[in-house]
Amino acid sequence: MTARSEQVDDTIAAIATPPGEGGVAIVRLSGPEAIQIAARLFRSSTSRSLAQSKRPLLHGHVVDAQGQRLDEVLVLRMPAPHSYTREDVVEIHCHGGAGPVNAILEETLQQGARLAQPGEFTQRAFLNGRIDLVQAEAVIDQIRARTRDSLRAANAAAEGVLSREIHGMRDTLAQLLARIEAVVDFPEEDDVPELLDASLVAALRDCRTHMERLLTSAEAGRLYREGALIAIVGRPNVGKSSLFNALLRDNRAIVTATAGTTRDRLEETLNLQGIPARLVDTAGMRQTEDEIERIGVDRARDTLRSADLILFVLDATTPPTPEDRQLAEELAPLETPVLCVWNKYDLIDSAAAAPTPTDLPGPFIAECPVSALTGAGLDALEAQLAQQLRGNTGMAADQPMLTRAHQKDSLRRAHACLLRADELLDASPEFLAFEIQETLQALGEITGETTPDEILGTIFASFCIGK
Repeated sequence: MTARSEQVDDTIAAIATPPGEGGVAIVRLSGPEAIQIAARLFRSSTSRSLAQSKRPLLHGHVVDAQGQRLDEVLVLRMPAPHSYTREDVVEIHCHGGAGPVNAILEETLQQGARLAQPGEFTQRAFLNGRIDLVQAEAVIDQIRARTRDSLRAANAAAEGVLSREIHGMRDTLAQLLARIEAVVDFPEEDDVPELLDASLVAALRDCRTHMERLLTSAEAGRLYREGALIAIVGRPNVGKSSLFNALLRDNRAIVTATAGTTRDRLEETLNLQGIPARLVDTAGMRQTEDEIERIGVDRARDTLRSADLILFVLDATTPPTPEDRQLAEELAPLETPVLCVWNKYDLIDSAAAAPTPTDLPGPFIAECPVSALTGAGLDALEAQLAQQLRGNTGMAADQPMLTRAHQKDSLRRAHACLLRADELLDASPEFLAFEIQETLQALGEITGETTPDEILGTIFASFCIGK
């Protein structure tokens, strides 16, 4: 667990449920005065008081300073340290409308609580040693997960799958550092073990191998957390919007026979075999005098530069046109994988009659014949997309993986330190000790032991208020 245990002497409160109307809303308090503040507002429907009752859940009403009832509620009490923050926590479950929940929150503030900052409940859980930084960041991933596999990945991180890997490497390196420092401090002692024995070298290289494996997980981790951006491009009237709708199984984009119907990018989330993907329908790529359409074409080009994968849509009923060739030439220099999609395959009498893109500038990673109208070929296309996005990692969602840029950066620096340490095995032990110390520092940034406060502030500020 984290070594950043800190004493917090104030009590925070926030609405823990999304805004809007619903069956239930929750006002959450945490801190040394959480139970006392809630007790001053709560009137139990039985003789039990909130502060004295041994029951964690009580029914009653919340009243204001004048004793007027605000709402009928359930109050859940979680005494320290058996709570999310390891502080006294109280949740007031009221009716889910803006009136009741805002009135109750206001009363908690009047009674001495402070409005919580974004992510402050999770930050307190981190500072109080209940979770480390990896687990804290996984909380926001659990909230934002858009597919079952994304949720599995977030749950695995929250349960400590990655943390255990990092802590294991740190424990091993800390033991090696102690051995090296013993040689430095007591160079003439007979009972000090030989420094450069085979076990030390093997342990260093084993840690380095673990780091290399984790570094290869970063792309899979990013996909599960952020999702992939897939851009659909092509000249007007090849069926881009129809393909967009077909993949979503919804009539999201307007489809007409008029060229240039789509003038701005449309974006929706698609579940690609567990990978959350942002599917973007772009304006038809062509030269145009229409100012609005030209802006749409420029935005389409911007989308191409940020996409993880491009679907280049062609009309299977006609040979590639000059506009197709011009777009293919524009896509060729990009490092982004391009998948060629032959649409309108339902209008082809036989596969042998279909044109092929062999004379178009490429390369294309694959060709997929589909019919956006009938749905033929869509399953094969989705499988091809998922395979391409996963690449060669083949990583299951619940395996240890890096999910954030700062984690990858810290592990890269730790790996570089071990590479230098390997080169210093025959040098002075002080140099070797320095590199291992730097490795421990970098690894500690991932789990939170050595993360600078300004980075911690940025991380927790990205959370929603109430979590």
